Amino acid sequence: MRQTASILHLDLDAFFASVEQRDKPSLRGKPVIVGGLGGRGVVSTASYEARAYGVHSAMPMHEARRLCPRAAFLSGRFGAYRTASRLVMAVLAEVSPLVEPVSLDEAYVDLAAGSVDVADTEAVLALARDVRARVAEVTGGLTASVGLGSSKFMAKLASEIAKPDGIHLVPPGTEVDHIAPLAVRAIPGVGPVTAEKLDRLGIQTVADLRRASPNELRREVGQAWATELARLSVADDDRPVSAEREVKSISVEDTFDSDIADLVMLEAKVSRDAAGVAERLRRAGLFARTVTVKIKLGDFTTHTRSRTLLGAVDDGDVIAESARQLLRGASAQVAHGVRLLGVGVSGFTSAAQEALFEVASSSPDELQVDTVAPTVRHAVPGYQPGEDVTHDVWGPGWVWGSGHGWVTVRFETALSEKPGPVRAFRLDDPALRPTPVRARDEEAAVDTL
Repeated sequence: MRQTASILHLDLDAFFASVEQRDKPSLRGKPVIVGGLGGRGVVSTASYEARAYGVHSAMPMHEARRLCPRAAFLSGRFGAYRTASRLVMAVLAEVSPLVEPVSLDEAYVDLAAGSVDVADTEAVLALARDVRARVAEVTGGLTASVGLGSSKFMAKLASEIAKPDGIHLVPPGTEVDHIAPLAVRAIPGVGPVTAEKLDRLGIQTVADLRRASPNELRREVGQAWATELARLSVADDDRPVSAEREVKSISVEDTFDSDIADLVMLEAKVSRDAAGVAERLRRAGLFARTVTVKIKLGDFTTHTRSRTLLGAVDDGDVIAESARQLLRGASAQVAHGVRLLGVGVSGFTSAAQEALFEVASSSPDELQVDTVAPTVRHAVPGYQPGEDVTHDVWGPGWVWGSGHGWVTVRFETALSEKPGPVRAFRLDDPALRPTPVRARDEEAAVDTL
């Protein structure tokens, strides 16, 4: 590890929801929930006002509605989020040439590659304060939490401690003491499955992990992961900040305590995992064309089945339906009992590609790339809550809600001094139309600079 707290981790606070509150004066200070609004939708981001009711990311949307029925439920505007993200990354690039974006709202910065004296703690803290001020300035008021530490692990941990809207520095030499009382979930890569395995060994905290028997760890999580956990339990992390970071695939996997042969149960798990994959796609600002299901049987043989969509998507329902179809196609293998099940996506683009949601299947255990050109589909008439619209008379606004042939619009923008008026229009009103994404994003970039 480094001898200085020279790695900075920046995490924008409740990013998607904060952008919506910035651009919609009527939602400021109120609970806002962004995510999939369908029957199987999940929460992507909840504002801190919504979190006070127990709402959190990856929660089923129907549960969020139960906990916080008075919240504003919005489908998301990823063009606006990408615009804000680009502005933030530009601020970080002014600090150091080594910036590693992790997602739209999160990045690591190697301060040692910049001009600040990293041995001067006060200078590093002053720089962090300046970064947060610049982020708020260029984004029109978005807040960020900043962590500083001697490694990526410690910087990320420090930013979590700093949330929301703060700065925290872990002094070099105190890392082991800092992490000892934390839950094992604080360690990068430890998810619910691993945490459950560790709990069976009586390991709840990092200090417990440090004292654990190496043999027991190996039996429970395998040699490679046991070695990694032992290393991280003493804050040993030498991963560099890399400006060249290319994501080639995103996946979620479940390993079961006992083999499962029930197709209905497995389809439910596939649907849940697909929602998690879609959430990670949206946070990374990516869209995927290929969906893959991985099936490991009780005898450890592994089968993968893939399907290439005729367009690139980040929609959890589309990914889930494709994954369920792939799983059904492997019913003969599933009947023997499944030990591990995973859903993954690949073939990324940075923009959605409108297409029919028909797909081209690959043969079992073989990934094939579909060469059919994307087919443009006609959009289903309607508006999504939160979507930007423009009216010939009333000007710019956003969709408050729609249904039964009507759409309700609140006419306000980020520059409005107070909440704007609400008006209802017929769905086919020729004076009302979606705001073009390019024009909206260019306007947002100008308004926030």
